[in-house]
Amino acid sequence: MGSQDQVDEGGAAARRRGDPDRVKAFTDGVFAIIITILVLEIGVPADLSEQGLRESLDEIGATLWAWVISFLIVGMYWVWHRDLFAQIRLVNRDVVWLNLIFLLPVSLIPFAAALLGEYHDEAIALQIYGGTLILASLARVAMYWYVMRRPQLLWSEPSRKGERIGLALAAAPVAVYLVAMAIADVAPTASLALYLGVPFLYFVLITLLRQHPETRDTADEYS
Repeated sequence: MGSQDQVDEGGAAARRRGDPDRVKAFTDGVFAIIITILVLEIGVPADLSEQGLRESLDEIGATLWAWVISFLIVGMYWVWHRDLFAQIRLVNRDVVWLNLIFLLPVSLIPFAAALLGEYHDEAIALQIYGGTLILASLARVAMYWYVMRRPQLLWSEPSRKGERIGLALAAAPVAVYLVAMAIADVAPTASLALYLGVPFLYFVLITLLRQHPETRDTADEYS
């Protein structure tokens, strides 16, 4: 009887694990919707005179910047998710839920971007934007940490150095976001520039890691 229970439990555990393709497909769809919503925030009134068009374009300048920043950040999160799931062989129930928790703040980025485009010089808008990105980054760190601690879910067991580098890459933006939020009251333009700089910082870090033989193999796992 005991052995049969163990077989049943083993079978139930196996059923709770599955191919990651459905999770990846769902996540890709969510990211596609997020980017679509971002661009829908950009609009110009119809039937304007040339002067009116120029004034309207001036007014939506901040919205365009919010879109560019948000597009790059959402793209950075999508690339990271793609790279992580390239290492995952199986997903369990926890990974599915951690993935959903990660998507929750990411899905709020269009709202935060719309707020930023409309009130780009207001500290509260910059801080709400940063807070949204921090939540997304922390969820990203949590999912990465969970997966790396369970090599049975991966194609190959990560090295300790590779795990530390991956965690650092996932967590590094949080420090920048905190600084951007802290200076939002006194230097809103600089705060906005810091948000814009995060995707570029990510790619610079990857490039630098690829220059060193000790970290090249780990860095090659990231786009």
